[in-house]
Amino acid sequence: MKTKLKNKLRFFSLLKETYKEWNEDDPFRHSAVIAYYAIFSLPALLIIVVKVAGLVLGKEAVQGQIEAQISGIIGHQAAEQVQTMIANSSQMGNSIIAIIIGVATLLFGATGVFYQLQQSLNKVWEVQPKPNAGISKLAIDRATSLGIILAIGFLLLIFMVVTTSLNYFSEWIKQYVPDVLMYVFYAVNILIPLGVITVLFALIFKVLPDAKVSWRSVWVGAFVTAILFTIGKFALGIYFGKAEPASTYGVAGSVILMMLWVNYSALILLFGAEFTQVYARSKGHRIEPSSHAQRTPEFRLKEMEHAHEETKR
Repeated sequence: MKTKLKNKLRFFSLLKETYKEWNEDDPFRHSAVIAYYAIFSLPALLIIVVKVAGLVLGKEAVQGQIEAQISGIIGHQAAEQVQTMIANSSQMGNSIIAIIIGVATLLFGATGVFYQLQQSLNKVWEVQPKPNAGISKLAIDRATSLGIILAIGFLLLIFMVVTTSLNYFSEWIKQYVPDVLMYVFYAVNILIPLGVITVLFALIFKVLPDAKVSWRSVWVGAFVTAILFTIGKFALGIYFGKAEPASTYGVAGSVILMMLWVNYSALILLFGAEFTQVYARSKGHRIEPSSHAQRTPEFRLKEMEHAHEETKR
């Protein structure tokens, strides 16, 4: 009993420290920048995800799933706007030059939001690229962002296959399985999306920043972030449905809603990244800069102040 109470107090202590450091890192400015770039990256990002997952399940099925998810969070009008974005952005022309330019623009646009997210995560984990990193660092960053996008498509594919299978057998399960086991079925329906989101956040925390993070810290941080993200998704869905903030902006309402949703989601993700850092520090798992990065001046200053305090003691 005492152990459980001690663990709870320790967890709340970690959350308190996380909030303090998260607030110090100016998360609202970072989330606003991510939301701004997300609007321009969204069409290209969705096209790549649809094409990757659509290779197995078909383009229409994947687009329908994306539309259903967006509609459930920010409304049917915004979902239709996203579908229009995909349709307009996928027209690249017939000539080879037009196709090459179209693909290059697509890749550059889709990776833009992840590049900005990388800068924000670097700020959270107090690392920065080395001054002489040059164009090779930019190429690595874009390739990493593209890898994250492909992973999103793969995870969406797994999610759709599993959920489609569960929905297919749901009627049979209701008829032949005892009522008690139905609660297990409902729990699985909740745990699968949570697991997919956890894996996605783990990939983002592990691969995207210019830092080396222990997998033990990454999985804990990603799981906490996934829980917060899932709660936030339902809360935002209720808020958007009841308050209808888009009605104030008229024609631009759908775009504003998407920016608001990305903004709030980015705040949750940055909080999760901060929690990962705080948790790693509490466990003695240091977050080190990668080979093409270094510590920020702010981190060095804090280390000097800490060393000075230790000397005084």
